[in-house]
Amino acid sequence: MNIEERIQAALADIREAIQMDGGDVEYVSYDEDSKTVYVALTGSCVGCPASVMTLKMGVERAIKAQVPEVEHVEAY
Repeated sequence: MNIEERIQAALADIREAIQMDGGDVEYVSYDEDSKTVYVALTGSCVGCPASVMTLKMGVERAIKAQVPEVEHVEAY
């Protein structure tokens, strides 16, 4: 699997938990130069005060666990 496929797999693993709260996360892109993944938080995540925590503690942690080459995860 390439990096993009591994990122997608990591997101699939956590998607159900995010969807249980009415939100979702979508893969946008990966920048190899900065080793940054860009994702879009959608649904109830938009404007939610906890979305930063979801991004950093949930999404970023899950991606880095499966794709150690990734150094940053940012909202698009």
